[in-house]
Amino acid sequence: QVQLVESGGGLVQPGGSLRLSCVASGSIFSMNIMGWYRQAPGKERDMVARITGDSSTNYADSVKGRFTISRDNAKNTVYLQMNRLKPEDTAVYYCYIYYYSIGRGYLERWGQGTLVTVSQ
Repeated sequence: QVQLVESGGGLVQPGGSLRLSCVASGSIFSMNIMGWYRQAPGKERDMVARITGDSSTNYADSVKGRFTISRDNAKNTVYLQMNRLKPEDTAVYYCYIYYYSIGRGYLERWGQGTLVTVSQ
């Protein structure tokens, strides 16, 4: 069983910063893609940022230059540094992993979500 534990969400003023963390544990032989998605009220879940095993990254256009994704492979942890936050960044942020488990093959897992609210 693989579990994801997210942390770092909260309330921040426009222009502020937050850092999200997601720690994966369990039957993970190798970690492939790690990423963050978000879902605002009444909207679909969209990709925010993803990072591959060789640290290649891609970002949604709306966060380029403001958000930075990184990972610590030794700790199976992915981070999302969010700077110059805007009210439109308000959403539930979900951690996502795509990994290989011996005997089960490639699988994916979502975190439970952490709320980020950007408001005065």
